[in-house]
Amino acid sequence: MINFTRLLTYFLITLSFSSFSAQISPQQIEQFKSLPKSQQQALAQSMGIDLNAVMGQISSQSEEKKLSTTELSPRPEAELDTENQAESSDFETDEELFKPLERFGMDVFANAPNTFTPTMDIAIPEQYILGVGDQLSVQIYGKENIEYVLPITREGTVLVPNIGPVKIVGLAFAEMKEFLAEKIKQSIIGVNVVVSLAELRSMRIFVLGEAYKPGPYTLSSLSSVTHAIFAAGGVSDIGSLRNIAVKRAGKVVKIVDLYDLLIHGDSSSDILLHSGDVVFIPTQSKSVSIRGEVRRPAIYELKAGEDFNHVLAMAGGLLPSAYPQSTIVERYNKQSLRSIVNIDLTDEQARKQLLQSGDYIRVLESSGMYEQSITVIGAVTRPGKYQWQQGLKVADLLPNLNSHVLPYADLSYGLVVRQKDKARNIEILQFNLAKALEQSLSDTADNLFLQPHDKLLIFSNVTKHIDEKMSLDELAFTQEQLFAKEREQAKNSYKEQSFWEKYGGNSSNPSLDTSADAEAENMTKQSLVQITNAALDEEVNIREMALFSRHRLLVPVLRKLRQQGASGQPIRLVEVDGQVKFPGVYPLAKNANISDLVAAAGGVKESAYLARAEVTRNYFTQEGATKLSLNVDLGLALTGDNQSNIALQSKDRLNVHKIPAWSENHVVELRGEFVFPGKYTIRRGETLADLIAKAGGLTEYAHPDASIFTRKQLKELEQKNLVKLAGDLRIEMASKSLTEKGTSASYDDAQKLLADITELEPVGRLVINLPDIMAANSAEILLEGGDVLYVPTMKNSINVIGQVQVSSSHLYNAAMSAEDYIGQSGGVKKRADEERIYVISANGSIKMVEESNWFAGASNTALKPGDTIVVPLDSEYMNDLTLWSTATQIIYNAAVAVAAINGI
Repeated sequence: MINFTRLLTYFLITLSFSSFSAQISPQQIEQFKSLPKSQQQALAQSMGIDLNAVMGQISSQSEEKKLSTTELSPRPEAELDTENQAESSDFETDEELFKPLERFGMDVFANAPNTFTPTMDIAIPEQYILGVGDQLSVQIYGKENIEYVLPITREGTVLVPNIGPVKIVGLAFAEMKEFLAEKIKQSIIGVNVVVSLAELRSMRIFVLGEAYKPGPYTLSSLSSVTHAIFAAGGVSDIGSLRNIAVKRAGKVVKIVDLYDLLIHGDSSSDILLHSGDVVFIPTQSKSVSIRGEVRRPAIYELKAGEDFNHVLAMAGGLLPSAYPQSTIVERYNKQSLRSIVNIDLTDEQARKQLLQSGDYIRVLESSGMYEQSITVIGAVTRPGKYQWQQGLKVADLLPNLNSHVLPYADLSYGLVVRQKDKARNIEILQFNLAKALEQSLSDTADNLFLQPHDKLLIFSNVTKHIDEKMSLDELAFTQEQLFAKEREQAKNSYKEQSFWEKYGGNSSNPSLDTSADAEAENMTKQSLVQITNAALDEEVNIREMALFSRHRLLVPVLRKLRQQGASGQPIRLVEVDGQVKFPGVYPLAKNANISDLVAAAGGVKESAYLARAEVTRNYFTQEGATKLSLNVDLGLALTGDNQSNIALQSKDRLNVHKIPAWSENHVVELRGEFVFPGKYTIRRGETLADLIAKAGGLTEYAHPDASIFTRKQLKELEQKNLVKLAGDLRIEMASKSLTEKGTSASYDDAQKLLADITELEPVGRLVINLPDIMAANSAEILLEGGDVLYVPTMKNSINVIGQVQVSSSHLYNAAMSAEDYIGQSGGVKKRADEERIYVISANGSIKMVEESNWFAGASNTALKPGDTIVVPLDSEYMNDLTLWSTATQIIYNAAVAVAAINGI
């Protein structure tokens, strides 16, 4: 209690000289207020102080502090983003190219602080003018050690104990320190004095004009013009940033240009404000817009006499990619019409031209063309632009196969695409990359000299089609970049989605069935392993290898050559077909001959007939054009014989024939009850009867009437027919939904039904009568690769399936009819179509059950072992919609067919 009493005593003493001491914390003031009224009065009387005056000072100080720390709302950034966009330019009509510009400097006000109360630990400027409300800290040491906190009274004086009042208002801070210290030293001998500022006063100023929130504001005495503008939320959308006036007593004392602060960091014009000052923000007078290849495109406010040099400086200067020689200035003329003025910003005199209000300056971008460069495209490890030097050759760019060329690159065929004139017409040069890189043949003709702007194309030995709109420059990427681009373009393609789903990508529709595509991809993939001689344990990525295929890289070249064709300038294209690895259209290289075209096509196949090939050529006369056929010895041409290796002309077509009677190894499989079942390689023209004889015939347990013969081509044909039928049914479904109401087949159910149709697995069965074929009583069946013949073991049973109570198999009894077997299966169901019951014979043929014959026991419809009785579903029982009945019948019959085969 004694320590607290001492503290309160010191507190009251300081309050007698100061309205609010910096050394008394708010907690201590609250403690004094919490004392009982009687104790506060006793302490005040003991010190000879009026308690009411002390409490009044505390209340007034709290109110002043509240005024000086009023929270200020900074300008919302969303409003800054939208203002003044209308002033960017009336010329901005293209949303993609000309987005609205923003006024320069407006974004600064979005980050304004919430309060402008000054920090007390900052240095006080020497020129700071003291005023009423400031509090001084006076420390006296030496003969006496005393510390006071003295407020400046309303009379402009400070009351120094034992000395009296000293008038200091209006003095600068530096002058006051020297004056007051000298005054105290004269009164108290043998002491030193340190004078500082304990607390700053508050002042009321006005921010008027085009401020965001104009009005009066209470700020600290150290606030400057920018503090006041920030307190008002910044400048409005039509306010000026470069002509802000500070008025004091009705007179303008300073014109503030915020561009000096924002662009150059010059705060010399940001003066301190006095109480009662007015910060007036006028409307913006003139402005220009600049966009394009400058560092800081925006709308800038103009002052009188400013030219292009000034606006370029405000915009931060030109970018390296700028083309200043043809800068476009859009402005309104005297007739209030828009006009175009071209300015060369590299000309000093042109840059000194004065700007006009509303000018819209566009600094264009340079062309982006490369000078003295070579572009390498295709199956190389580092494609892109390279510097051209005098004497540069192909081998200089690609000196080593292992480090510079991808493993699947085609080393026998490369192209150089060269611009031959100023019109950018091209010519083609062909080379063999392997020969160009041979050290012993450094001077070979394949090691071509390169010229500026040449494009070097290295192909992969895989083919793939590509979008014909792409250009060569768009193909000058690495395989990873092209792989990513292709993946992005494949999002909406079914085949592409299937590919990515199969090979580890992310598919947007994981439910897609990719079995057919996967089989085709795997087959192609296996052949590619052989083509590229890749290691057997390496995973060959077919899509990655095809990124630089002939079709992909040649598309822009062929398109350009077609564009160059004109009267008297034939199109420099040739074609190769037949027994080559990559048949198609190729650019006609300079001095190209037959062997060059074969190399472009990847070489000949194993089945190529080299003794004779045909070249078809256009021959033009005065009467018109005719076709000539030239026979050449392809074998001699490939060895370099000059007579056979003739030079090619525009639109020549080379046809490489197949060796007569050439055939690949076609395999047919025999399954089941054969003496020697297995796979057999057939010769051309071999029949089924010949193959059965080669396999030793049938065993004694064979059931030839139940044989199943399937053919790959028939399976593919059935699949196509199913897809076509699904499309026809989809059209019928749409028309039914538009023309009929109340149908029980909903759209979703019908869609699922159509999906089931497309997912059906076709059988590809060819119905044959094997006993007649073996007895030579029927037409011969010529075998094809992929044929399969299955002869099951004899089964003495009759199958009953479909709409019966229990699908079952029964022992064959020659005395029983179809009705008897159906009865043994429990009879037909309610939804059965009893008028269309049919029998699938063991050999696959179908016979309808006719009441007039069945019960008469006609021999032509008698049941045989292995037959299947089918009781179909009456699809019209549920709905008379043709779509529903047709689709249901297809699915049902397909299921029945599979069940019948499995039951044989």
